Amino acid sequence: MDIAILIGRILFAAVFVGGALGHFTQTAAMAAYTESKGVKPGKLAVLGSGVWQLAGATLVILGAWADLGALMLAVFLLPTAFVMHGFWREQDPQAKAAEQLHFNKDISLAGAALALFGFFVTAGATTGLQLTGPLFASLAG
Repeated sequence: MDIAILIGRILFAAVFVGGALGHFTQTAAMAAYTESKGVKPGKLAVLGSGVWQLAGATLVILGAWADLGALMLAVFLLPTAFVMHGFWREQDPQAKAAEQLHFNKDISLAGAALALFGFFVTAGATTGLQLTGPLFASLAG
């Protein structure tokens, strides 16, 4: 099972590595979109969230405080869903549908990240080919 967990960690976190790279390579366009949603300064928010995503994803992939990495990704996703993808604010049906898709994706990924957080804390360093045990091991109760 260790190899399946490792592959799962890589597959889950890969979307955030790709997202972070987009934040670094398409900064101007993403900053304009971010500012259109009321988040200023857009460039700082885009670059900061890119670093945050990359850090969280790297921790999950490497299994180095993977619990912290999963929690970081959930902390990124939840506000992003509500601030950036508020489909209820859209009037155009196509824009509304697109934003609802992104909102649902972010909420679903946040749920998966929180489940992984719980898994990593509970399982400790005994599974999944991790470099370290969980940072929040004291929560395992």
